[in-house]
Amino acid sequence: MFLIDKLILLAAVVILVGILSSKLSARLGLPVLVLFLIIGMLTGESGIGGIAFDNPVWAHALGTMALAVILFDGGLQTPVASIKAVWKPASLLATLGVLVTAVVTGLAATYILGLSPLEGLLLGAIVGSTDAAAVFSLLRNANIHINKRLKSTLEIESASNDPMAIFLTVGLLEVVVNDMQPGLSLLQLFVIQMGVGALVGLGVGWASVKLINRIHLVASGLYPVMVAACGFLSFGIAANLGGSGFLAIFLTGVVIGNRRIAFQRSIFLFHDGLAWLSQIAMFVVLGLLINPMSLLEVWWEGLAIAAVLILVARPLAVVPLLKLFGFNAREMTLVSWVGLRGSVPIILAIFPLLFGLESAPLIFNVVFFVVLISASIQGTTLPLVARKLKLTESPPAVPAATLEITALEEVDADIVEYRLGDQPRAAGRRLSQMALPESTVVAMITRGSNVIPPRGSTLLQANDHLFVVLRPETRPFIDCVFSDAPEAALKELPDQKLKLKGSTTLDDLHHAYGLQTFEQTHMTLDQLLRERLDGPLEVGDTLTLGSVTFSVEGLLGERVTTVSLTLDNATD
Repeated sequence: MFLIDKLILLAAVVILVGILSSKLSARLGLPVLVLFLIIGMLTGESGIGGIAFDNPVWAHALGTMALAVILFDGGLQTPVASIKAVWKPASLLATLGVLVTAVVTGLAATYILGLSPLEGLLLGAIVGSTDAAAVFSLLRNANIHINKRLKSTLEIESASNDPMAIFLTVGLLEVVVNDMQPGLSLLQLFVIQMGVGALVGLGVGWASVKLINRIHLVASGLYPVMVAACGFLSFGIAANLGGSGFLAIFLTGVVIGNRRIAFQRSIFLFHDGLAWLSQIAMFVVLGLLINPMSLLEVWWEGLAIAAVLILVARPLAVVPLLKLFGFNAREMTLVSWVGLRGSVPIILAIFPLLFGLESAPLIFNVVFFVVLISASIQGTTLPLVARKLKLTESPPAVPAATLEITALEEVDADIVEYRLGDQPRAAGRRLSQMALPESTVVAMITRGSNVIPPRGSTLLQANDHLFVVLRPETRPFIDCVFSDAPEAALKELPDQKLKLKGSTTLDDLHHAYGLQTFEQTHMTLDQLLRERLDGPLEVGDTLTLGSVTFSVEGLLGERVTTVSLTLDNATD
């Protein structure tokens, strides 16, 4: 048997164990990264696997590639609307917050470990970035939901603070090892890293969208691969020009993810799976790199530094910054507690080993221990802390479906599959009563093994599958129609007009969107407008009832065929 045959078998077993352990993570409340690291340590030379691995160069190379994939997927999943809403507090946390965390933790490490001040600051910089993505996977598993502003702040911070931690680590290593002056030279390095990374990321992202939408590939399976290649191209160009490849690949993902591209859903699913595979591989390899016995040698020092990081440094970095933007004490407390450390500090802890720093083994072991403590304690207690702070909310409204979208090339439309649940709100209603946006078409309904031709008179039943052709901008409204919590869904609807047929009744509106501002529920919108507005109707005539404004959009003779609703204030 060849060596590669054994490696393939071992890789398959480790990946399967890692994937299955994610179910255990949800039950125990442990972050997945902790379980993957444990699997790596158990597989290593001191564990039951007996695999000898002590190559920081290969660990760094694999970790860099894996982290690039994870950041790219994070960019693809980050809505621009979230960035616009919280970019000020999130960007301050991702830059100044990381700096404050690094300085406070570094001073403590200098005293606790007996390091030089610069080496202590280096350790502080290494543990400066957070991994809130792991936190929110725990929140979803524990069915914990927090308000949109708070959630967006944490997600944008976690996605954007890695480049700052990487810059501080590399810059301090240059100062310690290569005697670079910490003044103007360090500032110049910062400007080049961030500036080049941002420009390359945005530029490659824009060019990638043009390429994806203009090229016509024979095999649709090549689109996700091409998008991945665009991400790595962004990373490579930025890194070779002296910029931050991690910032570049994240911004490229943001640009691509927020534009209409061919086979968008398939691309997202591919990269989500690739990101999970990267996490498994990265954490297992990092677990292999550590000797578990060496952690026992630094447990007291690691515990003390972790305490300073969690209880002192993170709150000092968070509270003053968030206070500027009106966050209350409970929200600032939660953000302070969500200082979960993850993969980036362990990867950065390899850098001193590569630079040949004398204290590198000590720094690596301490950082590894701090990450385990932070992830285990903060990760397992986060749901409890969120509940105690009374920051949990009702789950957001989502359709009773697992959505699979196929983008139609050169057509501004999606095909969405909605699967109704066992007791859906839509059951027992006719298709014509669903108050769907005017441009929406139900193409097919499947019930068991039967195909039901969709007609206005078709009664929907539990467990039906509906295949709906829709315009992307109307999807939040259709999600609301098929949701079991329309009142909650109203809070998530976009500030835009909803166009409906004039034959839609007020009762249909109430059932579909939770609107409760009407008395004569069986009246159609056509009848309502002709009764309430005097004289012949014209396109553009409006009627306001409570917080909802109706506008005439289409006429056929005297009959109103199309009506638009403005829901801007419907959620107040």
